[in-house]
Amino acid sequence: LPAAVGALCRALPPRGRPAPDTLRRARFDRPQASLDFWRLLYVLLKQIHGGRWTESDAIGGQVSFVKWALWYHGYGRPQLQQLPADGSRGSRELLLAFSWLLHSLHLLEQLLAQNRLQTGDETSVCMCEEDVASSQEGPGEAGAEDRVDVRYLQWLQGRLRLQWGALHAQHQEQCKLLHKIHLFTSGCHMDQNLGHFSVTETDLIRHPENYKQLLQLLESETLQLEAFLEWKQLEPVYWQWMETVLDDVAEEGSMCEPQDAHGGKRKLPDVSSCCPWADRLAGQMDRVSRDLLALQEQLQQLVAQRRAAWWEKVAAGEELQKERFSATARKIQESVELKLRALPRLGAPRKNERHGSCRLVLRSKPPGSQRGIAGSVPREAVSALSAAGVIRELQGREASLQRELQQLREQCRQRLQGIAQGWQGVICVSP
Repeated sequence: LPAAVGALCRALPPRGRPAPDTLRRARFDRPQASLDFWRLLYVLLKQIHGGRWTESDAIGGQVSFVKWALWYHGYGRPQLQQLPADGSRGSRELLLAFSWLLHSLHLLEQLLAQNRLQTGDETSVCMCEEDVASSQEGPGEAGAEDRVDVRYLQWLQGRLRLQWGALHAQHQEQCKLLHKIHLFTSGCHMDQNLGHFSVTETDLIRHPENYKQLLQLLESETLQLEAFLEWKQLEPVYWQWMETVLDDVAEEGSMCEPQDAHGGKRKLPDVSSCCPWADRLAGQMDRVSRDLLALQEQLQQLVAQRRAAWWEKVAAGEELQKERFSATARKIQESVELKLRALPRLGAPRKNERHGSCRLVLRSKPPGSQRGIAGSVPREAVSALSAAGVIRELQGREASLQRELQQLREQCRQRLQGIAQGWQGVICVSP
């Protein structure tokens, strides 16, 4: 057990790394370990959410941020939310929350990937397909609070296009400079799979005095990776120990406290200035809940109306003509087949989806006579992700989105025509 806890502590990032004795004290709910655990969770969750932290952050802000972040990730244990804001106690509860993060979020793997030292030129590639749900509301069905001046939207769109164009120009200039560095240093790298220097390696050649700092960082990362490998071998020992911690909690009766039967009655942690996204997240969740309830009510009303209409038709003895019935059945069958084909695409994990940072490697010799992108370039020959292939796939996706946009525009045009036909003596002129 001491070896497993020690490997776990060494595998954590250097900043905020706890002493192994802190976990032992938290196992017995010692108040001396509470502040160290609040600081540990605060540092780790700040890194996950991409925020900055300083040593001077107040303990009240740290406690509030940790409560909000744990609630955001789905840790709904009320005993944690009831801990005091001064961080004076609750070390065992924090140990349980830390272990939950370790298991549910793959905390160590996520932190190692996020804090990885990058010595090569990398770029972000996202080949994931996002399912954008189109709104079914009509032009006049939006609420009064959702109505926005069209001119303001046009101004925002123009401003967005201007900023997007400036960003695109800067990215093109960066790509040109990277290409020059890769081309001028071609054949200088010891690794033949790479063949050229990166910006970091070129800077080290120009300024060798920075090599000591990079070497120290690489040694620290190597020690952290070695500790992670040791932790993976001793991980079952840690979880057996956590079972004894849960048994102690159950014996003391802290897990038998009544919880709210309805999640909506649970009091959320207070919003503070240390987590500005908390207020926005709570508002978004409330809005989603209201939308779901409204959609459920609309669906029930629609089902009742459709059922009543069909019963009226059956009671009145309406008979559909055979041709109309077959055409309607054919359309329904085609719609159902389309939805059934879309279900595996929505539920099953998609193949050949790449997401994350990949290393840029200049390819001037076969195989691959173009610039390529590879997530990792080992000494063995691996299948690299070429820039030309990414461009082709993105162009195909762009064409698909353009077709979908045209279909939506056509639907909006037909809907507007139907609305305009109901206005007598009104002439609509498109802008």
